[in-house]
Amino acid sequence: MSTRNRQPTALIAEDEPLLRAQLRTRLNQAWPELAVVAEAENGEQALALQRELEPDIAFLDIRMPVKSGLEVADALAGACHVVFVTAYDEYAVAAFEQGAVDYVLKPPTPERVAKVVSRLQQRLDRPPADLATVLAQLEARESGGPLQWIKASLGASMQLIPVDEVLYFQAEDKYTKVVNAEGEALIRKTIKELFDELDGERFWQVHRGTIVNLRAIARVDRDYRDQPVIILKARPEKLVVSRTFAHLFKAM
Repeated sequence: MSTRNRQPTALIAEDEPLLRAQLRTRLNQAWPELAVVAEAENGEQALALQRELEPDIAFLDIRMPVKSGLEVADALAGACHVVFVTAYDEYAVAAFEQGAVDYVLKPPTPERVAKVVSRLQQRLDRPPADLATVLAQLEARESGGPLQWIKASLGASMQLIPVDEVLYFQAEDKYTKVVNAEGEALIRKTIKELFDELDGERFWQVHRGTIVNLRAIARVDRDYRDQPVIILKARPEKLVVSRTFAHLFKAM
């Protein structure tokens, strides 16, 4: 695909609007000539837009609803240059660099975006890289590893929270509350979805609507009904353990 005599084009696929906007701004600063012709909030949208508009570059969030960035990249199969957008993960970064695949870490910094732009400008008139090997490595990691980061809303902003720092998760209306030592944020994942993705050796479900990080527990007391009550190290509230999960704390 030659872009020598025309404006290069790009698609951004990221389910968090604030991150999409931030990446678009960084790209505009680093590469004013690049036209972002479409934005998608899930993988299925990204595929449809890429096939319709045929952008030269696709910036794909690895973890998106409906279809992941890895699934989208696999389906594109060399139709355009791909840049993966990801939260920090040493394994993923090693796989990217080994395969000479471009990536942007979240949140996107001017320095990293400038580096990616420089690489893209050099290779844009060449065929897109073969992603087969790196996709296989990353898909194995994604399917086999527990959740490492949480993308959460905090008022009008969005933040990335390392799972290690989460004290507990609690269902709240249509959302799930993510609580760490600094405060609270909201995500759209259900408690069941989270429990399936978390490391079961470190996170226990203690109520239909609550998952707790074992490292966040200071002690476990008993209430007047002899039911376990969790006392946290870094927060004043107490977490009630329902009868269904009380057996988890019999030895405590």
